[in-house]
Amino acid sequence: MLTLTDTAAQVIRDLSAQAMDSPDTGVRISSESDGTGSLVLSIVEHPESTDKVVESEGARLFLDPQVVEMLDDKSLDADVDEGGGVAFLVTEQHH
Repeated sequence: MLTLTDTAAQVIRDLSAQAMDSPDTGVRISSESDGTGSLVLSIVEHPESTDKVVESEGARLFLDPQVVEMLDDKSLDADVDEGGGVAFLVTEQHH
């Protein structure tokens, strides 16, 4: 199961709150349709019916079925730069 770092959970909560006022708002992770395996993160009002929902510390993450297995043993981290720009990083889980 994908885990979130405290930083990633905070960033997702902040992004969700800024974007929409729906309690179901979260960040959806899906894969690029170009076959590169690149991940696409988008803020959505609710998960798709086939998405796996991961909740951590109030942050809601929706995983497209195509990325669930790929991210199963991973951790999502976030890095915020001085200008407020956010970069998400997928790392190996530390047990």
